[in-house]
Amino acid sequence: MSDSDIIATHTADAGAPPAEDRVHDKEDRLRREFVREVFDAVADGDDERARGLVAELHPADIADLIELAPGDERADLIEALAGIVDAEVFAELNEHVREDVIDEMEPQQVADLAAQLDTDDAVALIEDLEEDDQRAVLRAMEPDDRAAVEEALTFGEETAGRLMQRDLIAVPEHWNVGQVIDYLRSTEELATDFWEIFVVSPDHHPVGTCKLSTVLRSPRSMQVGDIMLKKQTLIPIDMDQEEVALKFQKYGLISAAVIDPVGRLVGMVTVDDIVHIIQEEAGEDALLLSGAGEGDINEPIGETYKSRVRWLAANLLTALVAATIISFFEESIERMAVLAALMPIVAGVGGNAGTQTLAVTVRAIATNQLTGTNHWRTVWREIRVALMNGLTIAVLIGVGVTVVLGSTPLGAVIAAAMLTNIVVAGLAGVLVPLGLERAGADPAVASSVFVTMITDSLGFLMFLGLATAAGLAG
Repeated sequence: MSDSDIIATHTADAGAPPAEDRVHDKEDRLRREFVREVFDAVADGDDERARGLVAELHPADIADLIELAPGDERADLIEALAGIVDAEVFAELNEHVREDVIDEMEPQQVADLAAQLDTDDAVALIEDLEEDDQRAVLRAMEPDDRAAVEEALTFGEETAGRLMQRDLIAVPEHWNVGQVIDYLRSTEELATDFWEIFVVSPDHHPVGTCKLSTVLRSPRSMQVGDIMLKKQTLIPIDMDQEEVALKFQKYGLISAAVIDPVGRLVGMVTVDDIVHIIQEEAGEDALLLSGAGEGDINEPIGETYKSRVRWLAANLLTALVAATIISFFEESIERMAVLAALMPIVAGVGGNAGTQTLAVTVRAIATNQLTGTNHWRTVWREIRVALMNGLTIAVLIGVGVTVVLGSTPLGAVIAAAMLTNIVVAGLAGVLVPLGLERAGADPAVASSVFVTMITDSLGFLMFLGLATAAGLAG
């Protein structure tokens, strides 16, 4: 068969409709029927059938299967899939599920798994173990693996030091392409997965990078220093993983060199690790804004309770502030009961306006779109947006109250209160997270509590205060 025939065949195959996938649904999730079939095989003691069903699955799919199993059935499932549930599967497991599974394993088993993984994945495997269990696992590891993991554990959580891999390819710039290729082919103890080669000076400082495609397409006699890219993105070892992810996103990186405080090359971060970080960070701020903790359905109930109840208690305190303001106007509410029906509208719409601005601001801070250079321009932008929104909603509610309740003064009062509250909500939504960031706090953690307190309290104060001042409840 000629090359053109092969290409034509592949093209025809690519255009053919795919056969129905009995394992995955349209959203690439494991089908319920398939999962049930595997679980039934394990329950019936038919381990061979269970292994046959999952043998061709990707490690990530096997990890999903383990996570879908009830907690008291996971050990039996893993035992039935012996030989298939390997280190790669453990690296893909949800951290809470992985912790539960590892707690049931012997230190030597955990050490054997860690030895098969890149340093960053090995650290993730054992970093949450109890201190005694962690020491036992480290003692069971080979000296080189243990030293790498122990060094990684000295770095702060969610830093480049924890995230990086230590297995990389580094060559001197005076080598030629032929020497590099011979080195890659003849040296056994090298990284197995890499996309670029780092070029270093005699004191091991990174001076450039070479893509594999460039190396392979260059003559053997060509000097590495002549084909390398001198401009590269260097990652300090103590950089927060969120900032690392932003650099990968901004500059379209596949991998990047990690340097120690004196500028020496100590590791690399690859895009496959960054994908996980971007996914985590994307959902983290939304969960923090709601006070829902990690938002992980595999998180232990006790931890979920503790992370949520403290924010509910904080919300209770802010609600008491609003209730106290309402108590100052009891007589006005008694004289004109319709005020009690209308005042939640002012606070509720103001709260929604504040939440909109808050969500945009927190995201802009997280993605480095909002900085000290443009924050006042952003504040002015949000004021204008709030004014336009406030005027629109104020006119609608004012006309509505006037028509329905037949009271022009009451319509004017609620319109004025609504306009004021929406404008203040917009200001609070941008100034509160900016203030928290300047104070060194995470703007996503407590912003919503403060913004809610401001919009509720001010909404009630403005509406009831104006109504009282206008003599509507007289």
